[in-house]
Amino acid sequence: MAYVYVLKSLKSSKTYVGSTNDLERRISEHNSGKSTFTNKYRPWILFYYEETETLEEARKREKYFKTCSGRKFIKNLFPHIPG
Repeated sequence: MAYVYVLKSLKSSKTYVGSTNDLERRISEHNSGKSTFTNKYRPWILFYYEETETLEEARKREKYFKTCSGRKFIKNLFPHIPG
């Protein structure tokens, strides 16, 4: 199994989209400062995720979420969340 995920910063209105085969480990890495971008906006909460069969599928979905229509898709799922 693999995952595509969206994190939401509790410090700012920033979101972060990524993919991994170990979701708990990856979120822990983001919150411990191991990622350059996410380090500045800690702490992070898991905002949304999808499970896929392969990491390749998760990465394709991640690319979609980083497009304009992908960002709109996520915003439409949770319209009450700012950012």
